[in-house]
Amino acid sequence: MIDLLDIRYVRLGTRDRAHADRFAREVLGLELVREEGGATYFRSDNRDHTLVYFEGDPIDHTVGFELRTAEDLESAAKELSNSGIDVRAGTAQECEQRRVKAFVHFKDPTGNKIDLVLQPHHSGRRYFPSRDAGITGFSHVGLCTTDAARDERFWTQVLGARVSDRIGEAALLRIDEVHHKVALFPTTRAGVQHVNHQVESIDDVMRAWYLMRKLNVPIAFGPGRHPTSGAMFLYFRGPDDMIFEYSTGVRLICAEDEATYQPRQFPRTNESFCMWGSVPDIAEFRGPQNQEGEA
Repeated sequence: MIDLLDIRYVRLGTRDRAHADRFAREVLGLELVREEGGATYFRSDNRDHTLVYFEGDPIDHTVGFELRTAEDLESAAKELSNSGIDVRAGTAQECEQRRVKAFVHFKDPTGNKIDLVLQPHHSGRRYFPSRDAGITGFSHVGLCTTDAARDERFWTQVLGARVSDRIGEAALLRIDEVHHKVALFPTTRAGVQHVNHQVESIDDVMRAWYLMRKLNVPIAFGPGRHPTSGAMFLYFRGPDDMIFEYSTGVRLICAEDEATYQPRQFPRTNESFCMWGSVPDIAEFRGPQNQEGEA
């Protein structure tokens, strides 16, 4: 079984990179790292970069995960291939773009693009945000799934993730002690469904809410609190209709709890996404009582 160390970056295509770059700096509050090869690199912590906007199709998304050793990378490529997944090694140019020693690329059964990377670069200087958003780091992604049961099996049996909780068919998956680093949301397409950054406190969530309203950035959900992870959150819409999330206070499931932890099943209702009563304007989060076209 593949042992993912951590989530590393997300790469998002865009037709309007200038607009996306402004959003990353002025709204998200990320630090600009560099511009090269038709792409702009940003970071939110001590990693070389955590978000890349590149000139391309807005539905072209890739998520990178780190592995520990070269042996782990070689073994992962073999296991994926043996599972019937097409795998290719990254070229020298692609490795340079990602600032990694090596990587392999594949798609999960829905078609979500995944990089498994070796020895990704860290930054030698302190993260310096473009505004005081309170961000402490890039934390997780929501991914689309066209077959939730099938993809849950793939992510747990091949990629080694563990289920923390489920909301309806949507599995919240951890690869370390953080409640989830990947969430699989049933829909009809492939791609990244949302991108999460952790912030320091609820004060940062609320400051962001006021800022988004002032800047006329569409609020998609919140402020609220997830009953699954316990995190307090705010979701808002960015370029190309990508959803971004700030959250704080996420639950940790420590190693000593692994043997006895039992994933909880939540119904697909609004209350399972927010215990404070916020109603999501996100298709994949809507419960039966709040489907599109209903009150």
